[in-house]
Amino acid sequence: MLTIPPKVTSRAFERLAEIGASAQGKALRVAVEGGGCSGFQYEIDLDEPKDDDLVLSEQGETVVIDSVSLPFLADAVIDFSEELIGARFVINNPNATSSCGCGTSFSM
Repeated sequence: MLTIPPKVTSRAFERLAEIGASAQGKALRVAVEGGGCSGFQYEIDLDEPKDDDLVLSEQGETVVIDSVSLPFLADAVIDFSEELIGARFVINNPNATSSCGCGTSFSM
């Protein structure tokens, strides 16, 4: 079964450069875990790449996704958003059938 990898926007890579992720030897890790108010939740953190990660790189910055989370993020878009309520990395996931108001929890 072919899994279409997620896409990362240039805005997300630019934000990683602004915070100096690669200079710290870190990548943006996007993972899916069980939990949250809708069944699954996103975990977004700066972390070191691991051997089984999918690595997406651009502009000298890196986003990594572990092999377990990858099917849940097929064809998703990882972006960075700045709004009046705050700035954060966001995931537009076409596989999610619903999500909660916080934007970090979803169901499939």
